[in-house]
Amino acid sequence: MKPHRIVISILTKLCKIIPTWKLIPTQDIVDIAVKMPEKREKVRRNHYCYHGKPRLKTGNELLMVSLEIENNLHEVSLPFLIVHGGDDIVTDPSVSRLLYESASSTDKMFKLYPGMWHALTSGEPEENINLVFSDVISWLDQRAATVEQ
Repeated sequence: MKPHRIVISILTKLCKIIPTWKLIPTQDIVDIAVKMPEKREKVRRNHYCYHGKPRLKTGNELLMVSLEIENNLHEVSLPFLIVHGGDDIVTDPSVSRLLYESASSTDKMFKLYPGMWHALTSGEPEENINLVFSDVISWLDQRAATVEQ
């Protein structure tokens, strides 16, 4: 979701004055990204995960690179696989579909997993995680077999 242009303008100006201030409002997405409650707690206890608010300059740079990527999706020409949870409310599946439809690559695949959330490879029940990894490995194996021939 793109912020209003006035917000972007203010953010850009503030970055020049107070780039390291942690002012960007964020929500705790763990509850909506990780389906399994016991895995949520594991994420929260992980001291390698950053739990603070992003700095202004970091937020601005993330916004700028996101807009740049969005404007150049058509230039993606390498083979790729997109895996996305059908019930993901952190990142809308339509964003992944837009990449799939816009990219100029001829070797691309979009896998939408109904009922799955955002953390496909860590926050789902084991059988779902195994399905996702199986699909990724299968996709890679198919391309490796083509290279070997």
